Amino acid sequence: MTRAAPPTAVAPGTLPDRDCPLCPRLVAFREELRRSCGPDWHNAPVPPFGSTDARLLVVGLAPGLKGANRTGRPFTGDYAGDLLYPTLVRFGLARGTFDRRADDGLELVGCRITNAVRCLPPANKPTGGEIATCRAFLRAEIAALPALRVILALGRVAHETVLTTLGARLKDHPFRHGAEHMLPAGLVLADSYHCSRYNTNTGRLTEAMFHDVLRAVAKRMGADPA
Repeated sequence: MTRAAPPTAVAPGTLPDRDCPLCPRLVAFREELRRSCGPDWHNAPVPPFGSTDARLLVVGLAPGLKGANRTGRPFTGDYAGDLLYPTLVRFGLARGTFDRRADDGLELVGCRITNAVRCLPPANKPTGGEIATCRAFLRAEIAALPALRVILALGRVAHETVLTTLGARLKDHPFRHGAEHMLPAGLVLADSYHCSRYNTNTGRLTEAMFHDVLRAVAKRMGADPA
């Protein structure tokens, strides 16, 4: 399969097409899943969730197989969302009840959620080339958020992708859970370990640790961090 030329820049707010051809390995995996999982699954690049008036952008790694790749909404349908969304509700960044489905009625408040890579990668591990190719869409995402103040990176890959997207040097902003980095244009990059089942099962990330990060983010945004 011939690799399509990756976009170096796209207009603010531009999303990848449902049949985005840019990453051959991901295209092949997507087509395999469409045959095996059926029409009820999303099986396509997952769009962001939340309004463009967001002051907070949460950036994850990539859709999960039975999560966003199935439901079509970031962090919805697998364990990571079970921690992320109730925590957003707790700190005034979402309202409603999360229920692992895209039509649960949950609303984000001043918050938007996306991924560094929009398509499901095999074994949940995108390659460096796939991350770089999808970076144009993250850049377009950030450019479409005029009120943006804070970016929350879930995991090292998201952290480094955000920095590279914004032209900041990695060595000046090392990833560390709970860290906050001042970036150009007044943006703040906050770091957290990814809220994956693996990290919580191993104790690398506890609920209290995740709450501490979101409490600080909410406070910086002027939300109610009760």
